[in-house]
Amino acid sequence: MEGNTVVVRAELPGIDPDKDVDVTVSQGALVIKAKREEKKEQKEKDTYRSEFRYGSFVRRIPLPDGVQESDVTASYKDGVLEVRAPMPDQAKQSTSSKIPISRA
Repeated sequence: MEGNTVVVRAELPGIDPDKDVDVTVSQGALVIKAKREEKKEQKEKDTYRSEFRYGSFVRRIPLPDGVQESDVTASYKDGVLEVRAPMPDQAKQSTSSKIPISRA
């Protein structure tokens, strides 16, 4: 949390955020899906070497009640995905009350 904003950061170096990352808000949760594909080839005089690496992940993060999908923003810079979700006004005004603890 930064002030009244939920902030989620994910380190995703070496990916193309336009093709490899999907950020959605669904059923009261932020869903981040990402995949990575890397291909490396090395050709020499009498040898050829090829390596492939694949990986993906999905994270589902519950959001406070009332967060609007239209208010959620995402940015990608220097290998870090940052998603911001402002808290709704009514959440700022919510009151808290102390719950007594009884002894048995």
